[in-house]
Amino acid sequence: MLRKLLTSPMLRNLLFVLLLSAAALGAGYLAVHYHVQRDVTLNAGNSLEQASVEVLKQLSGPVTITAYATEQDARLGDIRKIISNFLSLYQRYKPDIKLLFIDPEKEPEKARAARVQLNGEMVVEYAGRSEHLTQLNEQILTSTLLRMAHSSDQLVMYLDGHGERKLDGIANHDLGAVFGAKLKQNGFRIGSLNLALAQEVPQNASVLVVTQPQIDLMPGEAEKLLRYVERGGNLLWLLDAGSLHGLESLAEKLDLLLPPGIIVDPSSTGMNAPATWSLGAVYPPHAVTRNFNLITAFPSARPLAWNENPEWQHQVLVEVAARGWVSRSAANGNFSAAQLRFDKQHDTPGPAIIAVALQRNINDREQRIVVVGNGAFLANSFAGNGGNVDLGINMVNWLASEERLITLQPRPARDSNLLLGKTQLTAIGLGSLIILPLLLSAVGGLMWWRRRKA
Repeated sequence: MLRKLLTSPMLRNLLFVLLLSAAALGAGYLAVHYHVQRDVTLNAGNSLEQASVEVLKQLSGPVTITAYATEQDARLGDIRKIISNFLSLYQRYKPDIKLLFIDPEKEPEKARAARVQLNGEMVVEYAGRSEHLTQLNEQILTSTLLRMAHSSDQLVMYLDGHGERKLDGIANHDLGAVFGAKLKQNGFRIGSLNLALAQEVPQNASVLVVTQPQIDLMPGEAEKLLRYVERGGNLLWLLDAGSLHGLESLAEKLDLLLPPGIIVDPSSTGMNAPATWSLGAVYPPHAVTRNFNLITAFPSARPLAWNENPEWQHQVLVEVAARGWVSRSAANGNFSAAQLRFDKQHDTPGPAIIAVALQRNINDREQRIVVVGNGAFLANSFAGNGGNVDLGINMVNWLASEERLITLQPRPARDSNLLLGKTQLTAIGLGSLIILPLLLSAVGGLMWWRRRKA
């Protein structure tokens, strides 16, 4: 009886239904509690960069994004759908991002109260802070969230009053148009410092930027600068070739050796750049250069060296000109492009160190200093070359103990065009119009013949 029951078709069908239901319920449970996905698009267009994911991890509370958009736009179409689809990428990693829509035409009072001016403008709110967005892409939104996560008030000051490069200046030799603007975008405040007027470097300065003065600092100014370093202040020193104009005592304080000469890098000529431009491509491991793989360019840079001092820990950041040299004639300006040749008697063979990080423990805190043998690489005229600005931002982030303020790199656009030659087009045409139909006909004929024979 039992054997007959076990072999019953009804029982087998019932067991099959129960097993199928259990499998469906199990698959549903796993789908709800364990999210597994893979982006197979050409440029990972349906995924966020890892830098954006790291920023979202820093946001401990909910984020509210209010989009003031009509249901249809004459130029863009369904704006709401565009916004929703884009923000879904962020909600995938941070589910407590709340998206609200308000139609500015139907509710103009709310739009005016929020000071909204454009259709599609968004207001991002987090931890009591808010910002407006008029453009929507990953770099802009992530940078906005990054600033909002940066709750501390970080002040970056630059030495002024001696013809230095201004961190908020717009002249070609200044640093404000690109580098300074990027610092502000990352949530830093910028201020100038004239030590002839200020009693000391303000204690609330997170980082002091010193560039090449054009006239000598007065002894009292240099002393104030040294006291800032002695107290443990963080410093970014951008050195150009030539006289230090009163900053010799600072170099001595840091045990820096500044050999004369300009670095000549023959590899730069292969990229249609002058030989006096040094190209950085490989960077020793450090927090400043972590995951950094962009080429940097340093026009007319000077080499750096130092005396070993147990008080300071040194770490090379950028090394250049592996096949180049340090030229004294180039430093004097007595050369032409055709005359740049290695002189065994006066020149020093490469590679040359162009940037170094120093750190030590003082007053129960870690002091950080970065010295770069070039200030022009962040100037408005040259900052757009390669990853110059990104490297500079990383330096300031590290100096301000803000390694989490990641510099986002735009996703490189990949070529989606498919170009086919005449032979390839002919092969595709023959295959789809002749060979494939003949193959299907042969398979169909074979199946018909076997069935008829059976």
